[in-house]
Amino acid sequence: MKNDQLEKMKNSPGFIAALDQSGGSTPKALRNYGIEESDYDSEEEMFDLVHQMRSRIIASPSFTSDKVIGAILFERTMNSKIDGKYSADYLLDKGILPFLKVDKGLEDEKNGAQLMKEITDLDQLLETANERNIFGTKMRSNILSYNEEGIRENIDQQFEIGKQILEAGLMPILEPEVNIHAEEKEKIDALVVEETLKHLDKLDEDQSIMLKLTIPTEENAYEELINHPQVVRVVALSGGYSTEEANEKLAKNPGLIASFSRALLQDLNVEQTDEEFNQALAEAIDSIYEASIT
Repeated sequence: MKNDQLEKMKNSPGFIAALDQSGGSTPKALRNYGIEESDYDSEEEMFDLVHQMRSRIIASPSFTSDKVIGAILFERTMNSKIDGKYSADYLLDKGILPFLKVDKGLEDEKNGAQLMKEITDLDQLLETANERNIFGTKMRSNILSYNEEGIRENIDQQFEIGKQILEAGLMPILEPEVNIHAEEKEKIDALVVEETLKHLDKLDEDQSIMLKLTIPTEENAYEELINHPQVVRVVALSGGYSTEEANEKLAKNPGLIASFSRALLQDLNVEQTDEEFNQALAEAIDSIYEASIT
């Protein structure tokens, strides 16, 4: 991790684009883009098509570093190329910091939460990430209801793996997502903050992490996290909200920036001309950027 990259992530205005749909979420992402499951015959074709979609986004003249600070990639995207360059190098040439999704999906629900499945190849994955010039990582778990044990286990797991990522020289984004439809969501948000602060206070002075959290129900609920010396940035997932709703909620939380997927991509379509595509992407980026700097 280079100091200039760390400073960029810490201080630059803008947001992080989430382009990390994995095997389970890729069919839906393609369907939203106008490509049905009947349009491809194999998983390989499916991943080729989603790489074409991601490449089109990343290569677009609308996708620029003055508004997009970073982009989260799926493992296959990291190992694929855009115009002859590995995806991370292409992003870095545009001044955008590349992140890698490292989790392997979720366990079944227990105690109102879903922990991450074991990441059996994490050491090798982190080694490859360094070789591919990745800046940081992201890993998602899920909280569905208020259960103190489940929430505590969720946060514990995120920090345990996050420390392993730090040791590899990469910046971890910890993502204990809270379902936007969860009952007692405000109460869940508060406990996520409480448990996260306990771990942050135990980090060494030279250990810094990022957080990716569901937009809080109570405005400014993440203020302590945003201002914590061990937190580089707190970013928000769109969580199923539309672009307009996600931006509206985000703008009410100063210091919280976006890391949207669905809200970034919702108006893009494979049938659009390059001009139409770039315009739709520019409008989404502009709106998310404005909400992130409010």
